[in-house]
Amino acid sequence: MEPLSLLRKMVEIESHSGQEKNVAQFIVKTMQELGFEAHIDSAGNAIGYLQSEPNPTEDIILLGHMDTVPGHVLVREEEGKLYGRGSVDAKGPLATFIAAASQIKPAPGKRLVVIGAVEEEVTSSKGARQVAKDYKPAYCIIGEPSGFNGVTLGYKGALQVHYTLTQGMSHTAGPASSVGEIAIEWWKKVQNYCEEFNQEKKALFDQLLPTIRSINTSSDGLEDKAHIIAGFRLPLNFSQEDFLEKLSSLAPDAKIECFGYEPAYRGNRSNPLVRAFMKSFLQSQLRPIFKVKTGTSDMNVVGPVWNCPIVAYGPGDSDLDHTPHEHIEIKEYHKAIDILKEALNQLCR
Repeated sequence: MEPLSLLRKMVEIESHSGQEKNVAQFIVKTMQELGFEAHIDSAGNAIGYLQSEPNPTEDIILLGHMDTVPGHVLVREEEGKLYGRGSVDAKGPLATFIAAASQIKPAPGKRLVVIGAVEEEVTSSKGARQVAKDYKPAYCIIGEPSGFNGVTLGYKGALQVHYTLTQGMSHTAGPASSVGEIAIEWWKKVQNYCEEFNQEKKALFDQLLPTIRSINTSSDGLEDKAHIIAGFRLPLNFSQEDFLEKLSSLAPDAKIECFGYEPAYRGNRSNPLVRAFMKSFLQSQLRPIFKVKTGTSDMNVVGPVWNCPIVAYGPGDSDLDHTPHEHIEIKEYHKAIDILKEALNQLCR
């Protein structure tokens, strides 16, 4: 299948987190047509293998994801761009993986494994957690938008915090503070703590970044309740336990719970995987850009488990992730396929 047709069809198949079955079936069928051994695993991931002989000893894993956030973006081609939900995050990179790998013949002992994972966009990371147990690769490339001339070395960590305060209902004309006011005061203290933490840290990657995702109050006539869901982007070597203790100390009368913890992860530039990309960029007369991201990816899940050379690569502008005008430059998509193909040739020799 022609690469643009592959990507367009993948984008046309809606696949919100937890609803990836149809796109997984399409990807498996397409990979089989392109010469892969392919199947859907127990988690719902689409898996494709390329190898030149039985019993390979070294896996090179290309781990993308098939799911998208909700929101319909009309699939169309305009002025050299393909619009659609997932065109950037991250069906574009996954289609790049399939198209590039299908043109590679691994050397004896090596196996290419292309994976379309499920539930990357939600805290479960179900697909990545499954493959983290099932494989132990020599190298891993994560499918996320880095730009065709960029390589991502690391992602911040993430933590979701639920704050709940319940107190007896009081008259609004009375002296007592409302639950909403108390909750807001707690959040101000949290912001102040984060500002102090970040005081001498200039790079966003090294900072503790707080956001409120939702805040509401309610009452049943006897009790008033305030509830805040907050998200935190975490730096490297950050202690979840110490942070939870600090948040609780700022709100002794409230209940504080943590969910969806993922530690930050950063690889290094001194390994054969990065050198393979460097050679590919140089052959295309491109100056590579090395990045770290303030978001998270499946690198946060598999990186600490596999502890192998790992980067993220894929076409697209990550600023367009999850937006109503998500689109990918078609020329950039084709260029990324060429870059990745040469990098894989370097690794598979």
